[in-house]
Parts: sequence; structure tokens; C-alpha cells
Amino acid sequence: MHYLSEEHIFLFLVQVFLLLGLARGLGHIFSRYKQPALTAEILVGVILGPTILGRIAPDLYMAIFPIEVIQQNMLETVAWLGVLFLLLEMGLEMDFMSAWRQRGDAVKIAVSDIVIPMVVAFIPAMLIPDRFLVDPNQRLVFALFMAAAMTISAMPVAARALHDLRLSKTDMGFLIMSALSVNDIIGWLIFTLVLALSIQPEMGLMSNLLIMGYTIAFTAICLTIGRVGASAVIERIKKHNMPEPSSSLTFICLAGLACGAITSKIGIHALFGFFIAGIMAGQSTALSQRTRQIISQMVYAIFIPLFFANIGLKIDFLANFNWFLVILVTVVGIGGRFLGARLGVMLTKTGKADRLSIAIAHTPGGAMEIVVGIIALENGVISEPIFVAIIFGAVASSVILGPWLAYSIKRRPQISVLEFFSRTAIIPSLKAHTPEHAIEELADAAAEHESISAVQRLKQAILDREHATGTAMEEGIAVPHARTDLIEKPLVVIGRSVSGIEWDSPDGKPSKFIFLILTPQSDNDAQVQILGHIAKIMSEKKMQNKLYDASDAASIWNIIHQSFINQVVKKRKRKI
Repeated sequence: MHYLSEEHIFLFLVQVFLLLGLARGLGHIFSRYKQPALTAEILVGVILGPTILGRIAPDLYMAIFPIEVIQQNMLETVAWLGVLFLLLEMGLEMDFMSAWRQRGDAVKIAVSDIVIPMVVAFIPAMLIPDRFLVDPNQRLVFALFMAAAMTISAMPVAARALHDLRLSKTDMGFLIMSALSVNDIIGWLIFTLVLALSIQPEMGLMSNLLIMGYTIAFTAICLTIGRVGASAVIERIKKHNMPEPSSSLTFICLAGLACGAITSKIGIHALFGFFIAGIMAGQSTALSQRTRQIISQMVYAIFIPLFFANIGLKIDFLANFNWFLVILVTVVGIGGRFLGARLGVMLTKTGKADRLSIAIAHTPGGAMEIVVGIIALENGVISEPIFVAIIFGAVASSVILGPWLAYSIKRRPQISVLEFFSRTAIIPSLKAHTPEHAIEELADAAAEHESISAVQRLKQAILDREHATGTAMEEGIAVPHARTDLIEKPLVVIGRSVSGIEWDSPDGKPSKFIFLILTPQSDNDAQVQILGHIAKIMSEKKMQNKLYDASDAASIWNIIHQSFINQVVKKRKRKI
């Protein structure tokens, strides 16, 4: 029997202190320059691992990270808790029901973004030289794995890029996240099935078909009966005023553990169970955005940095680096996902202005690509040089997403957003105390401004869009919006709530400034630019204070008008 000694505990604490402290510190620096923290976390592991520290100071490296099994298992266990909770959190952030309501366009994009990358990756994987394979006789399994791995996009990376560019609340952002949700569910299902086949190749056809059947049945049950049951439990927690977010967090963790154990027993990886559990629990409307954010912060503040930093301790990146593989995996991954999404979006009614941006948003592999890579590596499906290439490809695709997506937005023909605001479409003091009533009050103002007779149809269009996915932003702002054939040109109606309205915002703050954005049904570009300008001017605390202290509608209009003029002047100065 093995027992932990004081030396084991001491070294474990030193390891966690170094990895977590350096990963978070360097990650913060990278984030300030709009680079993914993932890059910094892996870099810390590379610096402290055999790649650098093991080369320049081998004795120090062995003293901190000894090869003793017990010591390695302690850190490995914590790291794997990190990746399990990463999949759980990823599922929580996935709005499956909204994706299902968007299933027409979202499914077209998602299916194309699965089939095309799989074909693009499968062909070169079948032709890759034998020296890069663990077992040349298992080339088909390797090719299937690479095909599956290239389909999974990094939803958190895409979500962060959309947030930074102020696109997350637009219809385009909604479609992107819906398509990515469908893509990830199907992609992870395919990957886990391929992994099960590769781990147990001696199993017969019937056994493999049973695993596939059990997996599909488990997924279907969780996303139907399980989803309803999880929602009922979370609503009961809220109804009985149990301590939050701890009660919901405990239930979600238990759901993850149970689903992970079930999928592991079925014969597929426990990660898939955690992922499905997150989706199952995340559909509850009783689970507030604030609670979701707290869970996300816990996962990304502690568990994720340790997992990705630990990857650098496993492999000598210099010894296993191969330019050919890095370029091949990077080009195939980014190119395949871009081409798949691009062809998929062409099958939808999405406007031409949005198509490039949607395709670009599907290109990052990010953390998810690395996670499937490490699973395949530990199960002997891929070699270390292939895994190193996957890491470089995942990091490269994450790094270029922000600038590439920003470029796609800037290349659009710029419009004069100020003309869609009106001094007569401002309510300086909303009477409403709920989002629904606020939307109705603003819709009445819009109908009066545009002489719209079908007021109920207008209200219903806005409410339907709001119920599909909430439009509350941080810092007391909400941006309900809708496309409708009841207007001929875009209109923005401004409402101010002195006391604030609970709108289930990510930061938990009540919404005091509500901007109702209405655009014609055929307009696919104005909404993006209007919402972007609003988010930009309202990101300044000084601006919020001015609007909050404004005495009447005329004062609010003057502040908004002057802010837009200042933006135009700044933009012209930058061009000069």
C-alpha cells in the first residue's frame, strides 16, 4: 500500500504554486494583448518541462518534477479534473435549445463544417509517412481520428472573439454560436466513437455497433428527459431559496460525475459524459447568467491553467517538433473548418455581409483540439510529433481568429449609424420593471415613431428574439433587437430605467440603459454596426454617468449625438 509522505505533499504544493502562478500571470499579460491565455499556459509548461528547464538545468527540473509515479499521479489527477470540468463548463455555455430553434441554418452550417473538414483531413492522414505513426497497421484508425479531431471547433475562443468585437448579441453572433453548438455535439460524438474503436480494435462488429447504439441513446435521453429533469431540480433549488451558486454548482458537478461514469462504463471516454451533463443542466432558465459566470471563472482560474501547463511537462517540444507536420496540421485544420463553414453558410439565407465572418468564426481548434489530442496520445492513437503539431495548429488558429474576424468586420461598407437614432425615440424614464414590459414600452414608442399599426406583431417579433437568447450585456446595458418587415430603415429606440431592470446579465447588474434595435428583414449588415457602436460608446463609465444624470430626453440625445461625432473625429485622426 502506498501512502503520501510530507515530501510528496510539499513537492505537489510547489508544483501547483509554480504552474498556477506563472500560467495565470503570463495569461493575464497575453490577454492584455488580445492573445488567448491558452498560449501562455502551454508556454509555462514548456518552460518548466523537459523542453527548456530539463535542458538547461536538468537537476533542478528533476528536483521539482521527479519521475516518481506517486508524485506524477498527484499532479496528473488535478490536471484531469481540469479537463473534465472544462468539458462540463463548455456544455453549460452551449445553448442547445436556441440552437435547436435555429436548426435550419445552424444544422446546415454545422453538418457542412463536419463533413468537409473530415474529408479534407482524412485524405492527407492516409498518405502521411509511416515514420509519424504509432502503428502503420492502424493507419485507418489514425486517419479517422485526425478527421474527427479537425471537425471540433473551439467554441470558447469564438465566443471570446465575438464578445471582444461586440458581436455576441447580434443575430450573426447567435447563428455562429448555434452552429458551433450543433457542430460540437456531433463532433464529440464522432470523436468518442472513433476513440472507442481505436482503444478496443479486437472487438467485433456487433460490440462496436452496441457501443454506438448505447452512446446515441444516452445522448438522446440526456438531451430530452435528462434536460427536463435537470431543469426541474435547478428550479426547485431556486424555489426553496437554497444557497447559491453553491447548490446549483454541487448538482451540476454531481450530474457531470454521474454522466461521466455512465459513458465510461458504456466504453467511451468520460469527457463526453461531462460535456453532455453540462448541456443538460445548462438549458435550465433558472440557472442565472451570474451563476454560469461564477462556474466558468472557477474552472478557468484554477483547473484549466493547471491542465494546459501540465501538457508541457509531458513532452519535449523541441525533440518532437517537425515543420512538415506543423504546417500540414495547421493548414488542414484551419482550411478545412473554414471551407466547411463557408460552403455551409452559402446554403442558408444569411446575407453576404455575414458569410465571411461566420466562416472565420469556425476556424479555431483551440483548447478542444488539444484535449482530443492528449486523449489520443495517452491511448496510443497518435505519436508525440503529431501531438506537438496539433498543439501548434490549435494555438495558431486561436491567435489569428481575433485579427481575422476583425478584418472581416472592417471590410464591410461602413454606414452612418447616427442617422438611425432619433431625438423623438427616447424614453428618459421607463415605467417597466421587467424585460418583457420594457420591450413592450419601447416597441410602443417605435410604433408611434414609424406609424406602425401592427404593434402586437412588432412586440412579438422582439420578444421571440429575446426568448431565443438574452440580450443583456455587462455594465447595466441591454440591447433587445429584431428584424422585421414593418419598417423600411433601421431604428434605435433608447430607454432609461432609473432603478434598473433585472435582465439576467452576465455580471448580475440590473439594466439601466436599454437600446431597442429594429432593422428591416432584408438588412443583414446594419444591426452588426449599430450594436457595435452602442457597445463601444457605452463601454466608458464616464459616458454611462452622463446618460444616467441627464435630465430629459433632449439631454440624452445631445450626449449620444456628441459621442458619435467624437467617434467619427477619432477615426479620421487615426486614418491621417
